[in-house]
Amino acid sequence: MFKEFIKHLFPKVTIKKNLKISYTLCLGGLSFTAFLILIVSGILLALYYTPEPNNAYNSIIFIEENVSGGKYIRNLHRFASNTFLVLIFLHILRVIYTGAFLSRKYNWVIGLFLLFFSIFTGYTGYLLPMDQLAFWATQTGAELIKILPFGDYIYNMLIPDGIGGRLTLIRFYILHIIIMPISIIILSFIHFFRVRRDKGVLPYL
Repeated sequence: MFKEFIKHLFPKVTIKKNLKISYTLCLGGLSFTAFLILIVSGILLALYYTPEPNNAYNSIIFIEENVSGGKYIRNLHRFASNTFLVLIFLHILRVIYTGAFLSRKYNWVIGLFLLFFSIFTGYTGYLLPMDQLAFWATQTGAELIKILPFGDYIYNMLIPDGIGGRLTLIRFYILHIIIMPISIIILSFIHFFRVRRDKGVLPYL
């Protein structure tokens, strides 16, 4: 699968008309690039972040005020997360507009899962600064979870001791930096693999 991913990035031949800059601007590739930026900046932030309710906010302040380039890295991470979601939405809209999902239904489902996982990853990361905005935004999202099928079960699993509780913060942190990124990476590789397998509008692959 990794070999297919590399071949997708560096095909032996390409069609001349596909080299033109179009309105889509390789939205899928740009989305994955934003995700890579999120990984790198997230690792740098994790070196100084403290996933404890009483110290999380102070660790964010420390990163911004005392770590060299810390404020830039945090803003880059936040900007890349917003850009990542926007690019995914635009990519999905392009697939719908062109009707590409009709001939690649399996990959379409994978793409929808990638969208859902990306949104949920952003949600889990929103609590981590533990400021007032993070607290109330996460609280609002948690109430929306309750209206889903098995919502109460999901809520209790994610938030065992309330928004801002120690167990809740640790679970959100683990989901945000380990479980969800790994899930997105695996699905992305499958997604790229299926693009080559299905060929679609890229017969030279």
